[in-house]
Amino acid sequence: MLQIGPHILPNPYILAPMAGVSERPFRVIAFRLGAALCPTELVSSQGLMHANQRTLKYLRFDPQVERPYSLQIFGGDPEAMARAAVIGKEYGAQIIDINMGCPVKKVTKNGAGSALLCEPTRAAEIVRRIHAATGLPVTCKIRSGWDDKSRNYLQLAGELFEAGCAALAIHPRTREQGYSGKADWRVIADLKRHFPDRPIIGNGDVKTPADAHRMRETTGCDFVMVGRAALGNPWIFRELAGGYPPTPEERCEGVLAHFREHVAFVGDGLGAVRSFRRHMAWYAHGLHGAAAFRAEVNALDTPEAVEAAVRRFFVSASVDLAGPSEEQEVDYRAALG
Repeated sequence: MLQIGPHILPNPYILAPMAGVSERPFRVIAFRLGAALCPTELVSSQGLMHANQRTLKYLRFDPQVERPYSLQIFGGDPEAMARAAVIGKEYGAQIIDINMGCPVKKVTKNGAGSALLCEPTRAAEIVRRIHAATGLPVTCKIRSGWDDKSRNYLQLAGELFEAGCAALAIHPRTREQGYSGKADWRVIADLKRHFPDRPIIGNGDVKTPADAHRMRETTGCDFVMVGRAALGNPWIFRELAGGYPPTPEERCEGVLAHFREHVAFVGDGLGAVRSFRRHMAWYAHGLHGAAAFRAEVNALDTPEAVEAAVRRFFVSASVDLAGPSEEQEVDYRAALG
């Protein structure tokens, strides 16, 4: 049975929590297309504690679609993380996910994100405090270690599970690697061998539905977390269930629907146009004429102009059979403000 805490999930495919990407509109789309779980982008525990209005906006979710609602928080202080989790629960969170993998310096310098890889005892105390304070299932996302000399994922996992961690996601790169190099899936398999009765979520280098299926088969992980492969392609979750890729018309209507929801979510037309440019670039990735389309939309500043450009491009855009020249990327530093 695919289960995290009391929550039974319909399939093993999870949207990765990506900063600047996993906002409510995109999570809802992914859920509707078949994702079993869509955690929020990482939310600051300090921002929640101080009722920062920008931070509180990250908590908005759709209770009719986002079930269960998983809130990812980050921070280094166990007491502050517990208090932040309580606030998250008051806003509707049903799962608290702890970011222990973000490699960005502005996160790690405060003892959060992948800095917790270096302090398993403190990481475990965070899990213990949050679980005691909220009674909610607590999940964690870790890396294989800080660097090649300190790949301590087994020790860390043991302490986290002992503290009450309900499921563990592992990105098998070190903090030093960031998002470069190759994800070592042997780490996922090793983790599952050592903890066969615990839910293990594999993550890293899942670029196609075939990759996701191969990860489960070769590592034995219970769930697969899909990150960059979902950028501009939430239909990957439908394909993972045996469905079909989007037609040009469906892609066009999907982009328009996402854009309209994004405008409503942001509440500022010009701001929404600017922040949605990255999504339009991702949606155009791998299609003929993508570069020209990106140049066009980067010069637009009204929702009406964007909608017209989207219709012109996507309704007739065809897949470039030569394939995209590079993988999709997320600018985590910019996303984190």
